[in-house]
Amino acid sequence: MDIKHYMEGLGQAARSAASAIARASTAAKNAALLAMAAAIRARQDELLAANAEDIADARANGLDVAMIDRLTLTAKGVEAMAAGLEQVAALADPVGEITDLKRRPSGIQVGKMRVPIGVVGIIYEARPNVTADAAALCLKSGNAAILRGGKEAIRSNQAIAACVRTGLKSASLPETAVQVIETTDREAVGHLVAMPKYVDVIVPRGGKSLIERVSREARVPVIKHLDGNCHVYVDDQADPAKALKIVENSKTQRLGTCNTAESLLVARAIAAEQLPAIARMLTAKGVEIRGCAETQKLVAEAKAATEEDYYTEYLAAIISVKVVADVDAAIAHINRYSSQHTEAIVTENYTHAMRFLREVDSSSVMVNASTRFADGFEYGLGAEIGISTDKFHARGPVGLEGLTSQKWIVLGDGEVRS
Repeated sequence: MDIKHYMEGLGQAARSAASAIARASTAAKNAALLAMAAAIRARQDELLAANAEDIADARANGLDVAMIDRLTLTAKGVEAMAAGLEQVAALADPVGEITDLKRRPSGIQVGKMRVPIGVVGIIYEARPNVTADAAALCLKSGNAAILRGGKEAIRSNQAIAACVRTGLKSASLPETAVQVIETTDREAVGHLVAMPKYVDVIVPRGGKSLIERVSREARVPVIKHLDGNCHVYVDDQADPAKALKIVENSKTQRLGTCNTAESLLVARAIAAEQLPAIARMLTAKGVEIRGCAETQKLVAEAKAATEEDYYTEYLAAIISVKVVADVDAAIAHINRYSSQHTEAIVTENYTHAMRFLREVDSSSVMVNASTRFADGFEYGLGAEIGISTDKFHARGPVGLEGLTSQKWIVLGDGEVRS
């Protein structure tokens, strides 16, 4: 296969389809999504059979248990994909929304209209359900999509893509509105991220090495986050019960997610009182504690933390811990070591809480809540295409609105500028 020629063909088809999708009615888009859901349910056996072949290859190639777990589709997972498509169909359509309309002294009215971005390229690993999720979000937001899943899920992704095409065709929308790249050649990624003529934005979802490569090679904007070094700060006016519960959930509910807490900060005034209890809970759940000198004095099991520990996203049963002077020191520490993903403060002090919200420079900042809430579904977005820690144009969980842009509109009645 001539990869360059193949990718340019996909790009041309996507650009053409983008125009049709941008002007498609909400009813047509919803009809396509519901038809996709019906096709996925009807073809459950085909999807599971394709997935079983992918899993067999993955095991033969020595993929680790965590990767195989992410790759695996079950009947419950197939139903979740179908339900997810229906949920996106039920969401409000952001395309065409007009906001901030104001009349100017000249007589004109000036406002903003929400419009699709155009063609979205999405690069992801392992999880086949991303194929359905990405297709749904791109379609509902009026965009065409080029999807490049991991080679380990090639059969699963193509089987899901067939359901997506069925849904598009049934709603009289171009089947090329969602294209799943058929080759597993890594060269395809290099072309996808360097086709500004055809692709408007890239969304990488996967490990740090993938995102670093995409960021390095891309010639179009990238919506991304590199890692999730998330913090919980237990303030000197924290409720101990809340602190214990929030730290436990933030760190131990799931170890391998980008919104899992990797660092714990504790105010010095309450460290002797609260840190040992928190440490006992973490240790009982098998979490290794790497702490500063003050932490080691209060927690016998704690190992010495290095400077690198405070920068690290472990995605494992390890947490870095530091005793800090106060809220000022906590904010300074977070803004230095954080990956600007998600941070939480536990406090009953309103002033401390508001300072934390204003001054911590991350895409999600929370008061008295687990970092695990940093998620498009939990935020009411219905679903998310990913999480962005950049400041333009989307920040935090990226849902339908994050896959659109805004343009200025002017409404007049014959006015001319004097």
